[in-house]
Order: sequence, then structure tokens, then C-alpha cells
Amino acid sequence: MSIYQKISELSKKYEMDTARFLGDMVKIPAFSTKEKEVIDRIAQEMKKVGFDEVRIDGLGNVIGRIGNGKRIIAFDAHIDTVYPGDESLWSFSPFSGEIRDGKVLGRGSADQEGGMASMVYAGKIIKELGLNKDFTIYFTGTVMEEDCDGLCWQYIIKEDKILPELVVITEPTNLNIYRGHRGRMEIVIEVGGKSCHGSAPERGDNAIYKISRIALEIEKLNERLRDHDFLGKGTVAVTQVFFSSPSQCAVPDAARIQLDRRLTYGETKESAVAEVKEACRLAGYPDAKVIVLRYEETAYTGLRYPTEKYYPTWMLEENSPYLAASKEVYKNLFSKEPKVDKWTFSTNGVAIMGMHSIPCVGFGPGNEIYAHAPDEFCPVDHLSAASAFYAGLVAKLNNLG
Repeated sequence: MSIYQKISELSKKYEMDTARFLGDMVKIPAFSTKEKEVIDRIAQEMKKVGFDEVRIDGLGNVIGRIGNGKRIIAFDAHIDTVYPGDESLWSFSPFSGEIRDGKVLGRGSADQEGGMASMVYAGKIIKELGLNKDFTIYFTGTVMEEDCDGLCWQYIIKEDKILPELVVITEPTNLNIYRGHRGRMEIVIEVGGKSCHGSAPERGDNAIYKISRIALEIEKLNERLRDHDFLGKGTVAVTQVFFSSPSQCAVPDAARIQLDRRLTYGETKESAVAEVKEACRLAGYPDAKVIVLRYEETAYTGLRYPTEKYYPTWMLEENSPYLAASKEVYKNLFSKEPKVDKWTFSTNGVAIMGMHSIPCVGFGPGNEIYAHAPDEFCPVDHLSAASAFYAGLVAKLNNLG
């Protein structure tokens, strides 16, 4: 029996244990900055299945370790979730955690506590089959990603001093192999005006008119942004509008808009800011303020670790040996060619590879179309398949498969 057959057998053996663990996590609300209870539950499971070390760092990430080799790899899952939204749109409780019809139901099941569950049971398989001899393997359950993707890994790299040669991102990929995604930025444009009584608007300077003209130039900017044959087109959208005014019957004296900017390959913070400033100039307001926002929320541990809301694009090269290894593992486990693709949304890869040039490859249970949506679920058989892939990749990197 091949090593991949042994891995597959164990992943199916532990499939329902993996699903029940995911159900337990889903039952614990774990919104960004409020993840302590689910972190404790993950640490408990890591210890139960036999990890060599389990600890929680200063930001609140749970870090499990297997092995003590000179080479370092990591598997990452963010374990915070978005809120359920309008619960009338759900056909079951957002925090059900129920296993029904081959699915684990509830918020976070796909995005992305399913990846966490599969990682932990991959660790059990790695230990049981003795698949690791060369590596220190970290399994990170990371916090605050939904609020600020990559912040957790900025902390892990800079403060925990963990520098892997490869990170496997376990965000949902529908069991495909992903090798990148566009970056993003959160930008605000501000303009000033002069208030006056609304009955005589000519006495003032209406800030809403100014910001409206800028917003229309932003709409035009979106049409001429750079495209890329793999990652797709850069985009920019006005997502929020704000103003200040002395009263409802006064001309507003200030206004601002917020932009969601998605960055394709080759676009940078500097190029994106320059384009927005040019749009302001074309609208007739070259003095408008263009501000890249900052994230300054406090973690559940009480730590504040501020960062700019610039999340760089990343893309693993087609000729990467890690991508080649991932494809070979996939074929050995599933007897078919993998689909290699990209995420539409953003992940912790913005810090790991985008900021620190550490190669990333993506593979996760669940489909990203259910992320942030009502009736979110993760198929049970995806969980065992993902566990098998993670364990198989470790075997491959240790030259055992």
C-alpha cells in the first residue's frame, strides 16, 4: 500500500471526528477581536490529537507545532468569522454546527474554520504515520483576519520570529489548488467646503457636489485600470459616502468617500494613490486629501498592533517547486489533474507572500461562494480530502511519497 493510500484511509477514518470538531467551532461565535473561546477550543483539540507543542501568542493566535527539524513550513487558517447578518435569510441557525446531509452547517464552516479542522487532523495523521523527519511544522489558527487580513501573520513573522519556507493557506478553494489573488487597499478621499443656509446655497461651497464629481472620476478610473492574464483586472469602487453639515437645511462643509481598491499584479500602493490623486485633479479638485486608512483595533488579548490598510498582491510562480509538489500530491491522492486557480477575495497571503515574499499555496475545504453568505456550509467529505492533501504534502516534502 502506498503512503498516499495510507493517508487517504486515515483521513476517512477521522472524517467524522474532523466534522464534529468543526461543528464545535461553529457553535462558538468567533467574530474578529472576540475569538478567545474558539482559540481555547482549538488548543484543546491540538493537545488531544498529540501535537508536540501548543501555545497562544500575544495577539491571540493559537500555534501548534509538530517536529523540530531545521526546515520550517506552516499551515494557516484564520478562525475569526464575519457576523451572520439578517438571520431571517438563514434556513438554520448561523451557529448550528449541525452535521446534516453530508454537510457541517453554520457561519465559519467554509470561511474558514473548515480549514482549521482539516489541519488539526492532518497533524494527527502526520504523527500517526511518521510522515515528518526534516521539518518543524506550525499549524496556526489566526485572529482578526476578517477585519484586517495579514495582520496576524505580520505579528507571527515579526514578533514570534517564525519564518517558514512555505505556508499552505487553507481558505476555501473547493478542493482546487490556488496560487494567488489580487491585493487590496482601503482609501478615503476628503474635501472641504463652506457651510451656509440652504435657502441661499450660493453663499457657500457645497462639499457634496465636489465629492460627487470626484466619485464620477473614480468610476471612469475603474475602466482604465491594469489587467493581468491570471489574476484579472484591478478595480476601484466607491463604497461609502460621508458628510458633515451644521443642519439638514445647511450646505455641507465637508465630505468624503471611501474606496475599495483591488490591486492586480504590478499595481502598488504608490501607483494606486497616484491614480486617485489624478482622478481628483481631473474632477477639478487637486487639493483633495487622499488617505490610506489604518487598522487600530484591540485584540482579545488587549494588544493593539496597528497597520496600514494596504494588502499587497501576491502570486506563486507557475514553475514553483512547491506548486509542482502540490500538483503531484493531488494527482496521487485523487487520481485526476488538479485545477489551479486563484481566490476572488483576499487572504493572509497578503502579508506572508505579499509583504515578506514567503511562498504560499492554497488548498481548502468548502467553496468560497458561501463565504459571508447565509446558509454557509462545508461538505464533510471536503474535510477528509483536505486533511489528506495536507498530510500528503508533508510526506512529499519529506521525500516519502
